[in-house]
Amino acid sequence: MTTPNFYRPAWALRTATQQLLLASALALLAWPVGAQTTPVSKPGEPATLNFSNADIESVARTMAVITGYNLVVDPRVKGTLTLVTEKPVSRETAMNQFLAALRLQGFTMVESAGLYKVIPEADAKLQSGALNLGDGVPSKVVGNQITTQIFKLNFEQAANLVPVLRPLISPNNTINANAGNNSLVITDYADNLRRLARIIAAMDVSNASEVEVLPLKHAIAVDLAPLVLRLVESGSAPAAGAGQADSTFKTLLIAEPRSNSLLLRAANAARVALVKSLVEKLDQPEAQGSTDPAGNIHVVYLKNADATKLAATLRAAMSGEVRTPTSSQSGAPAGASTAAAASSTGGQVQADAATNSLIITAPDPQYRQLRAVIDKLDARRAQVFVESLIAEVSVDKAAEFGVQWQGALGKSGDSLIGLLGSNFGSGGSNIINLATGAASSTVAPSRGLNVGALKQTNGVYVLGFLARFLEESGSGNVLSTPNLLTLDNEEAKIVIGQNVPFVTGQFTNTGAGSGSSVNPFQTIERKDVGLTLKVKPQISENGTVKLAIYQEVSSVQASTLNASNGPTTNKRTIESNVLVDDGAIVVLGGLLQDEYSGSQEKVPGLGDVSFFGNLFKSETRSRKKTNLMVFLRPVVVRDAAASDRLSMDRYDQMRSGLKEAQPLPNQVLPINEAAVLPPLAPASIAAPKAAPEAPKAPLAPLANKP
Repeated sequence: MTTPNFYRPAWALRTATQQLLLASALALLAWPVGAQTTPVSKPGEPATLNFSNADIESVARTMAVITGYNLVVDPRVKGTLTLVTEKPVSRETAMNQFLAALRLQGFTMVESAGLYKVIPEADAKLQSGALNLGDGVPSKVVGNQITTQIFKLNFEQAANLVPVLRPLISPNNTINANAGNNSLVITDYADNLRRLARIIAAMDVSNASEVEVLPLKHAIAVDLAPLVLRLVESGSAPAAGAGQADSTFKTLLIAEPRSNSLLLRAANAARVALVKSLVEKLDQPEAQGSTDPAGNIHVVYLKNADATKLAATLRAAMSGEVRTPTSSQSGAPAGASTAAAASSTGGQVQADAATNSLIITAPDPQYRQLRAVIDKLDARRAQVFVESLIAEVSVDKAAEFGVQWQGALGKSGDSLIGLLGSNFGSGGSNIINLATGAASSTVAPSRGLNVGALKQTNGVYVLGFLARFLEESGSGNVLSTPNLLTLDNEEAKIVIGQNVPFVTGQFTNTGAGSGSSVNPFQTIERKDVGLTLKVKPQISENGTVKLAIYQEVSSVQASTLNASNGPTTNKRTIESNVLVDDGAIVVLGGLLQDEYSGSQEKVPGLGDVSFFGNLFKSETRSRKKTNLMVFLRPVVVRDAAASDRLSMDRYDQMRSGLKEAQPLPNQVLPINEAAVLPPLAPASIAAPKAAPEAPKAPLAPLANKP
């Protein structure tokens, strides 16, 4: 609400010029003794600064009048400063000199929404509102003003530049690296940020040369590449320390078998020259007289493939034959096949199983072709981790109800006595059996509620009435998770259960005389009873997995363990071929079973009477439901890194389960701890080298972990 003019005091200032003069006068009055006066000019006009040991807050107010900035001084800013110019300076120059003087006192000025705050330098990084993107600080930003700059790097790793730039930044300011987008976030004075921008631009350069093609005249490219690379990398700088990423560019030397040349890319020109000199020295013709008439002999050590199988494949390819994988184990001698291959192609291939290597005798052009084939076939084979889950839920219910009567008609001494009653069930549920047992003091009623009545006859109590009620229920939940890890196209099998004997034949001595000696015997066959899983995976190029599966769940029926003809087994089997995506879950099949049975015993006519008929009958009912499902999930493990992660995950799962299964402390019992898996050594859990591909889905067990 605007105050009316007649309420304003007579001394109220009416113009902006008068307000400016008043502010200047107040600033002059606030100066301490000994401070030099400075002529106050209008905002934007040049001014001569002459402050000697003046209070910082008073100087700030005067600078606000000179420059037209809205200045606010933090209460923690205390002290004096000296600021003198020989001639009038512009507003920008005056503000820059004021900021320089504040910087020497440990203070600075930050801008926020048009308001300039004079605060301690240590708090500037928390209140700085200026943010710049790009490679340099804009020229409009004053050099002594604190600002934040984001530098995006193209080649160098941001984490590697932090220790280099940290000493060049004020201790009160910060530098941080963002590994996500490979950028640096630096808060410092603008003039220092401009210097850092030039340093970063000089260091953020590509550390790799152009691709060089080195043709060979005499040496074999596939043999020379690993030799030269080992020599060059042996003199490289040591690897990065713990917690630091080794971002140094490694020398790449790849063999190109078709043109027998080397593809080179190094970190700098010096490394390129070194590799070229080594290749030139090693690319020399063989000495005279050292060439075998049958061809050069080469030894190739295999890393993953089997030498015997690969040798048979190469011999078939060289001779143009079509062979099965087991042809190397046929009746023909190995030397004969080798001789046939040598006569048609001029080369020989032999396998040394002891060292898993190939001995190749062939001319250089043919050897180069064979090496190209060997390098492709000797690649690391992928593995498949198969998780199988067998879930079975069963519910059983049973109910029984029956009433039985027994009574005698007649008196003691009568020549003819009649009996009247009902008789149902057997054993402990039968009234006759219980009455007989009562006479011999061996009464054993069946389960459930038994209600009876005894009648005294000639001083003897006889069971005359029996009512029986029973309701029974049971449930079960069985969960099995057999897991397998196997190579691509290799069958794996796991059996968890018992090896049960089954009688297949027997002989007894029934007709031999006393003088003969015949020993009776039995023939037994043992079979695995329990859980069996056999899997043979095949990985396709598009990431799907074809599985040949055999799943069996079997058990021995408890009631037939001592049967004369041997025990009876319950068996559930699934045998199928399925196609599953990597990491996906598929249901193989299962059993949904619902059984009902009932039986009734009653007295004809009387048992059919409504309500009262229940006194003359016995009824039993039962129902059993079984749900059995088998689930399966394959996960492709393509490299050592994925295999290590899988092993560590399962090891930690088992170790945590053992730690939670410790016994409760007891002062009386001396055993208060159980065995626990030891923690893995640091060397065994070191981060593996980077691999080209990882599993597509996170590896987690199908069942809940304990």
